[in-house]
Amino acid sequence: MIQIELFLWSFVLELVFLIFILVCGLFYFGVLYRFFCLMAGNRNKYKSWVRLWLFCGVRINEDKDRPFSSSSYFKMLANHVLYYPTPCNFNYLYSFGSLAGLFLGLQIITGFFLVRFYTPHIDLAFSSVEQIRRNVSFGWLLRYIHANGASFFFIIVYAHRLRGLFYKSYGQPRLFVWLIGVVIFFLIRATAFIGYVLPWGQISFWGRTVITNLFSAIPFVGVEVAQWLWGGFAVSNATLNRFFALHFILPIVIAGLAVLHLARLHNVGSSNPLGVDYGRIDRFTFYPYFYVKDLFAFIVVVFIYRYVVFFRPNSLGHADNYIIANPLVTPTHIVPEWYFLLYYRILRVVPQKLGGVILIVGAIFMFVQLAVSGVKLISNCSRIVRSTSVQFFYQLGCYRVVFVICCLTYIGSQSVEQPFIFLGIGFTVVYFFLFGVGLIWIWIFENYLLFYVTKRKF
Repeated sequence: MIQIELFLWSFVLELVFLIFILVCGLFYFGVLYRFFCLMAGNRNKYKSWVRLWLFCGVRINEDKDRPFSSSSYFKMLANHVLYYPTPCNFNYLYSFGSLAGLFLGLQIITGFFLVRFYTPHIDLAFSSVEQIRRNVSFGWLLRYIHANGASFFFIIVYAHRLRGLFYKSYGQPRLFVWLIGVVIFFLIRATAFIGYVLPWGQISFWGRTVITNLFSAIPFVGVEVAQWLWGGFAVSNATLNRFFALHFILPIVIAGLAVLHLARLHNVGSSNPLGVDYGRIDRFTFYPYFYVKDLFAFIVVVFIYRYVVFFRPNSLGHADNYIIANPLVTPTHIVPEWYFLLYYRILRVVPQKLGGVILIVGAIFMFVQLAVSGVKLISNCSRIVRSTSVQFFYQLGCYRVVFVICCLTYIGSQSVEQPFIFLGIGFTVVYFFLFGVGLIWIWIFENYLLFYVTKRKF
């Protein structure tokens, strides 16, 4: 009964808290956006980027439809948040982008409060985390929100990327948007790994040992890079301090890239399920027509998220990480967090460290290969069908990608034994084939097939 009461009260408090975060984020959005619009190519619209201060040139207008239309700051904010022209056929899958931004802000805010009580020292890190969980007022809540928020953040980011894959958002004119997303995805994974090391539990320590040793496999400079990460010739207090500093800095970089990602998207326009360019026709303003979908998706996701935080807070973690790190005792089965299992399985496909590193880097940058291949296909064909709704085989290919990712994630959590070794190799080959050439070949085949059936010139 106490848990249910806390659940209800914290629901109200978190809504107030998230509204406060949203207001503060919108408050400073204009400053960052003006700078990144220059990088995105929109130089003519915001020439006065040197005057990056709040409320510069603000003049309130009495226009009832757009009350901030003459304010330089509020006009920019309203045009890109409230009055942004949105395709009329948006569905709930397009809500994952805004959800990812909200969870990124939630992670930054909770991390800011947790860092006040954390001690980055190998003798005190584990005990400081337990101090936060046991003795700090609502420290257990902050820690579970932050820890489980990382898992939900990855779920939303995966869904956001798969939605872009399904609706072919990786082609022109959104190639730059897609490439920025790949960089953000890589930095998110690096930040999550560094943050997983900070509690200094058994799995954290040995997971860090496995991953940092991979850098020593890089030809010519691998040993020096590994020693730079360690801060010496072995894992020491300098290692933990460097990881702590990186975990503090990288989210700020990710937030800046997210603003650039959004700026470039609003510069070229959003995609849509049909894959056609509406121009200014058949578009509605984001508010009040589409924000309701984002709000409903946010309520559903937060409700599930709160259930995990209050009733299943350790369901997505590993029990051995509640044991203090011991370099003399190796766990029988080192398993990282679930969102690393896909690449952990790909890493173990080949026994050589260098081969594993090449496969992991290739698995991440397959998204770049897919985008480049899509751009070449569009430039070489006179007519292109982008709509997935009329491409049955491409839909099957996307469903197969989801199935392969889920299977590799499950196999990554199992021991290195048969039949998981054979299955891991097979699904890894299918993964690289689908992202490398499979989906593009299916797109080309169905494109020819559709124009042949309709007796049109391709």
